[in-house]
Amino acid sequence: MKHRYLFIGGLHRSGTSLAARLAGSIPGLGTLSDVPVPENEGVYLQGAIPHDALAGEPGAFAFDPDQHLVEGCRFDRLEVRERIEADWAPWFPDTAWRVEKSPVNLLRMRLYQQLFPLSQFVIVARHPLAVARATAKWSDRSEADLVAHWAQAYRIALGDARRLHARLILRYEDLVAAPDAARLALAAFCDRPCDGAAPEPVRDGNRDYDLRATMPLPEGAAAVMDALGYGPGGAVVPLPTAAVAHPLRTVREAVETVWPPRR
Repeated sequence: MKHRYLFIGGLHRSGTSLAARLAGSIPGLGTLSDVPVPENEGVYLQGAIPHDALAGEPGAFAFDPDQHLVEGCRFDRLEVRERIEADWAPWFPDTAWRVEKSPVNLLRMRLYQQLFPLSQFVIVARHPLAVARATAKWSDRSEADLVAHWAQAYRIALGDARRLHARLILRYEDLVAAPDAARLALAAFCDRPCDGAAPEPVRDGNRDYDLRATMPLPEGAAAVMDALGYGPGGAVVPLPTAAVAHPLRTVREAVETVWPPRR
């Protein structure tokens, strides 16, 4: 195989598209662009793992146990890998890295690590109140239900992340505050040379919402928020979890010099 995969996952409205565009601006990292599917998401372009409107439903899919895919599951087969490769091949440029961004990647990192052993993973997170309010236009669920879904998704993802050889956590709030540093971190994570600024202006979408308003948190949500450095009223504190894991110390240290940025 001439290429490696960088899989980006995060809930809808968390900043995964922005992270993918930043990654795609790095020499040697190729992304899906201008493809006939929502948000250039590769999950729609493959037929190896069934994906329908309910499989990736915003604000709901993490509650479906069938969406949590790990090593040894029914899709952990050579023919699945080969079908994914064949389905994606016409859409990706010929680059050393293929960047694939789909929200459901958040729950299938362990499977993809098994299918593509040299793959690496980016977990994109955003404050749950911002995610809930940004997702509300797509969902009839209450804000409390959307926050509960956020907690369920990231509880699973953070648990799975402990089994990944290479993963990077990008919080939306850090990303919009320091897009140049995020781009450098992504380049270092993939051991690619990179210089210059982010290729596009970046605005802080959290300013669209009054996150100071508080609400009773669903059971268990506070612990997941704490793990990602989120608090009531839109609070964001330094990330308490290590932002990067990588088997090569040189790569890990290169990322740590730029990410996460100081807040």
